[in-house]
Amino acid sequence: MSNLETRPDELTCDGRAEGAPAVEILTPRDVPLGGPRAMTVRRTLPQRQRSFVGGWCFVDHYGPDDVADTGGMVVPPHPHTGLQTVSWLFTGEVEHRDSAGHHAMVRPGELNLMTAGRGITHSEVSTPETTMLHGAQLWVALPDAHRFVDPAFEAYAPEPVAGEGWTASVFLGSLLGSTSPVTTWSALLGAELRLAAGTTLEVDVEAGHEHGLLVDHGDVDLEATTVAPGELAYVAPGLTRLTVTARTDALLLLLGGEPLDETIVMWWNFIGRSHDDIAAYRANYQAAIGDDDAGEPTDPAQFGFAPDDPLTPLPAPALPHARLRPRS
Repeated sequence: MSNLETRPDELTCDGRAEGAPAVEILTPRDVPLGGPRAMTVRRTLPQRQRSFVGGWCFVDHYGPDDVADTGGMVVPPHPHTGLQTVSWLFTGEVEHRDSAGHHAMVRPGELNLMTAGRGITHSEVSTPETTMLHGAQLWVALPDAHRFVDPAFEAYAPEPVAGEGWTASVFLGSLLGSTSPVTTWSALLGAELRLAAGTTLEVDVEAGHEHGLLVDHGDVDLEATTVAPGELAYVAPGLTRLTVTARTDALLLLLGGEPLDETIVMWWNFIGRSHDDIAAYRANYQAAIGDDDAGEPTDPAQFGFAPDDPLTPLPAPALPHARLRPRS
């Protein structure tokens, strides 16, 4: 999914906050994607007080939305650099096309992982059969050593694992005896958890990793801290086990990974390491869509488009007047 804000903030991402509590609650902000009948997403990452959970740097959570009211998801071709996109649906179906030649359907319980690397464009459109749309769109920042890898795409449907009162679908990394085979460039965890009312689930985790629990619905505690629906609960490295209690039926996403410990600049749909990176990506993309006023491209071939995509590519917003400033 694109960040469709027409005036995106400069996002300077510099890792973990000092002196954070054992469980830090991140509340979402509503972001409309598009015009008057736009989908609205709940965004919990990035925020001023926290930019990362491991390599996870962007968390949008949406629905359940009645497509008859919202018009569904219609995201025209747009670019990405320096990241992987993780699409995970609870309900509905989305058609994906990208400039690396991949054409796929995103369905509930099936991971779609797109690696942007040095540059890719893609579109996402909910299918005509979709009446209700509900899911999450997540980004992972690629480490500096791997941010120029070739674009790629993988799909994976994890086999759920289950115990008394719970099921888990592990789409990235390893948890509860299940391991995902898909390619990541840093150690990551991503899993859907469904807990029945009255269930307490203890999960063993990597002590050196950060973790975040996103609550879709349910009355939930993480480590005895209440997490409301829509909130993301952050846990710093150090714990080897997380305890989740559901007083009502609950649907959750558990995210985690080794701390990135790098400074990045994220603006619109680009991730780079400097203002000059972002300006160059924007100029290259605008040149690709035929904008003659975009400035001199440094790599006119950086971005292409899926030849069968019926939608017109999105133009990039204007850069802010001040230079984008990374922090460390």
